[in-house]
Amino acid sequence: MVVLGKILVATYFAILGVLSLYGFHRYIMVALYYWYKRHGAKPKETFKELPLVTVQLPVFNEMYVVTRLLDAVCAMEYPRDRLQVQLLDDSIDETTQIAEAHVRSLVEKGHNVSFIHRNDRTGFKAGALEAGLKTATGEYVAIFDADFLPSRDLLMKLIHYFTDPKVGMVQARWGHVNRDFSLLTRVQSILLDGHFVIEHTARNRSGRFFNFNGTAGMWRKTCIEDAGGWHHDTLTEDLDLSYRAQLNGWQFIFLPEVVAPAEVPVEMNAFKSQQHRWAKGSVQVGLKILPRIWMSPIPLKTKIEATFHLTGNFAYLLMLLMSLILLPVTLMRGQLGFQLGWQADYYIDLALFIAATISVGMFYVVSQIEGHRDWWTRLKYFPLLISVGIGLSLNNSKAVLEALFGHDSSFVRTPKYNVGNAAEPPADNWKKKKYFGARSMMAYIEIFLGLYFCVSLYTAWQYGMYSSIPFLALFPLGFLYVGVLSLFQRRHVAA
Repeated sequence: MVVLGKILVATYFAILGVLSLYGFHRYIMVALYYWYKRHGAKPKETFKELPLVTVQLPVFNEMYVVTRLLDAVCAMEYPRDRLQVQLLDDSIDETTQIAEAHVRSLVEKGHNVSFIHRNDRTGFKAGALEAGLKTATGEYVAIFDADFLPSRDLLMKLIHYFTDPKVGMVQARWGHVNRDFSLLTRVQSILLDGHFVIEHTARNRSGRFFNFNGTAGMWRKTCIEDAGGWHHDTLTEDLDLSYRAQLNGWQFIFLPEVVAPAEVPVEMNAFKSQQHRWAKGSVQVGLKILPRIWMSPIPLKTKIEATFHLTGNFAYLLMLLMSLILLPVTLMRGQLGFQLGWQADYYIDLALFIAATISVGMFYVVSQIEGHRDWWTRLKYFPLLISVGIGLSLNNSKAVLEALFGHDSSFVRTPKYNVGNAAEPPADNWKKKKYFGARSMMAYIEIFLGLYFCVSLYTAWQYGMYSSIPFLALFPLGFLYVGVLSLFQRRHVAA
């Protein structure tokens, strides 16, 4: 029993140690952010004559937001004779009729908008973008997903960076039109802020690779072609193309001060579906691109950062494994601690808690301080934010395993409902709309795990392992929140 206990405890600390490396990486991101935050890019010059730009709008079953998107794009301040808009529609519902009719009305008003409908979804979004490029007249291509509301001056804020012939892509920061819609949207907004405000800025301005996020960015058309075009052998075609282009020597620019507002998912199952796609796609890209990255003559710092970036979702798999052995480890540590008089656990727990958990909290706190004047009002969401990351570990571990074992799956779109903040009535209209995240038995497993971790928490309390309690409490909170909300929202909608 003593030997088994030592093996379990050693495994637990080994996993937590690896997670701590990823936690330490967040400290590095924050340090790089502050070191380089004032090294922002400036256009080399301005175009004397604005070049031709094609705006691509890939949509699939977006009946609630497609007209909003078209109107926002056609209202942008760019000469009409220099702007082509392509609506790339793969829809199989009423979206096609709604979109085609709206495109006709915009054309009648003098806008250069083309409606391109495919009868199959070969390549999904990547296939639609690839098909659109065949008739794109622009030297530069801007892309916006259906949930975005680009500002009138967005194209003008991006285009002049391409006066530098080495620049292949310029990315704007995502904003959130429904940040305050619910607790879930507040948590998602903070998660996205961490990625854009800290990670993108740190990577780009320190000379490391960063990625186009699939929307709210502009490409040089020849950069896309030089990198091999859009591939659809992964679920994150944007991440894939980004790394291929930068490996070919193209420079990317991130503009954190330029914000493109978008709608984040309001339903837990849709959020989980989105996270699953991103996690699986990033692992697929890692398997595809990392060997080439390590064989290329790029700086070592770039290779290391790319490795952390593309393997980051393995942390979910480790977190899930650690979760499953949590109860027996807690029991073993409690019993062996009394028998053997272990005193080092307190210091080990504290150190790993700081490295693996506090680092995450600090990372997102900094993103709020740097991105929002009222940042202190958001601190109350941070325990739940960390817990949601834990609660997603089952969902995202499944995605990682599917990528590792080559399990094919289709590109699952994230439902959009054209909602703003909760203060803008009617706030519950989304529940009566058509699109919802897929049903899954996973919610029941998540609830079971949440209850399982309640037992672990109680066991730690029984054995007086008080230093472990703050860390252990995050597990039942995360799994129960994710699982219960998945079930509650589906049942509420069904009713």
